Amino acid sequence: MFVSHLSLTDFRSYSNLELSFKPGQNIFIGENGEGKTNIIESLMYLALLSSHRISSDQPLVKLGAERAYVRAKVESEERTTLVELEINASKANRAKVNQNPVRSQKELIGIAKCICFSPEDLDLVRGDPSERRSFLDQLLVQRSPRLAGVISDYERALKQRNSLLKSRAPQSSLTPWDEHLANFGGEVIAGRLKLISEIEPLFREAYKNLSEKKVARLGYKSSVTNADTNKDENKERILAVIAEINPQERERGISLIGPHRDDLLLNLGDHPVKGYASHGESWSIALALRLASYQLFIEDGDKPILILDDVFSELDENRREKLIEISQSAEQTFITVAVENDLPKSIKGAKFKVTTGKVVPL
Repeated sequence: MFVSHLSLTDFRSYSNLELSFKPGQNIFIGENGEGKTNIIESLMYLALLSSHRISSDQPLVKLGAERAYVRAKVESEERTTLVELEINASKANRAKVNQNPVRSQKELIGIAKCICFSPEDLDLVRGDPSERRSFLDQLLVQRSPRLAGVISDYERALKQRNSLLKSRAPQSSLTPWDEHLANFGGEVIAGRLKLISEIEPLFREAYKNLSEKKVARLGYKSSVTNADTNKDENKERILAVIAEINPQERERGISLIGPHRDDLLLNLGDHPVKGYASHGESWSIALALRLASYQLFIEDGDKPILILDDVFSELDENRREKLIEISQSAEQTFITVAVENDLPKSIKGAKFKVTTGKVVPL
């Protein structure tokens, strides 16, 4: 899969940008703040329907504009798909596929599959559990777009249930939302556990290939005792716990059980990565997570787009070489660097110079 054309209108720093690409490596060179990562962000938004940099859509719309547009031609299996997304700061976004409006923008998920490695990935190792939950859920959704609706339904149920708990609503009002929370939450947990079982061997191998001596492992810390890959069993367990902790939830006004309280565990040898790993080990863990994700798509029969956003300057020579190997095997790779000297000499491809609001082929 590859993107052959990208069009941005009033997206971030770009009033109007038209770019054509070929398979292989596409390299954006520009100083920090000039807008090269904005291009990457637009591609990731098409893949995930959310930014990998911010939580709200408003900053994506150029100052003074009412909406932004991202359009891309995605080539896959001898088929061209035109994807169009209208991003609104104050109302629902709208989308088209091959010029036909779709009922939900979620129908775009899966058309462009991307794996992005960026300096922010250190947050996967050192940040809050929410960072690691997002990593799992974004990977889940790209592999199984249907789960985007399940996760969205869970978040809606959680928000409504928390609102009822805060307002001290009667149990009769809470009961249906208990059911929704357990139903959707049980499926999210089941999906995460299945994903971890599939990606964990790839993660171990990726970390081992980075010439690290310790054994890296993944685990899952759930608020549900004996969480399972069976969503129905998870549902029953969640409902049983809700009945037990009802007084505590009412006292605190929040839901105390569900996938929103879980965490992806990262371990090196006998210790958790967070708090024990060195800076280099943390980078290796983050890189191994992304490389394992990429390999998981390959094993699914997909050829995801690989995005390397300003990472070469952060990595030592060994880790650079591992990334280069992967980028050369990908059907299409997008790379951003601040200066051309940050590029490993073995990287060849189309180069673009990025200055504020403009992108010029070199």
